[in-house]
Amino acid sequence: MKMYGIPNCDTVRKARKFLDEKQISYDFHDFKKQGLSLEIIQQWLEQQPLEILLNKRSTSWKQLDDHQKDSLTNGTDLSILVEIPTLIKRPVLDTGSKLIVGFNNQIYDEL
Repeated sequence: MKMYGIPNCDTVRKARKFLDEKQISYDFHDFKKQGLSLEIIQQWLEQQPLEILLNKRSTSWKQLDDHQKDSLTNGTDLSILVEIPTLIKRPVLDTGSKLIVGFNNQIYDEL
């Protein structure tokens, strides 16, 4: 299992705490420091729609110009997510069989 996010994000902290308390092992990938590839993002999009993956409430989203927002929402320029990974809703948990975006106690309990 692999969790993607940034360590200082409150939601990521909650998710990590939950997994740690349940003694569920996972690898953590800090996508702000370690980056993301376009290939990983495309794999995620095979399991979750862009609307779920994209965090439109983030400060990063608000700083984009209209052209960048359009390019992202219609999927024509996903490289923006590689350049600015904080546009991705956090955490992203890849269980190997399922991709969970965001943190929800009930969904994590099902693990």
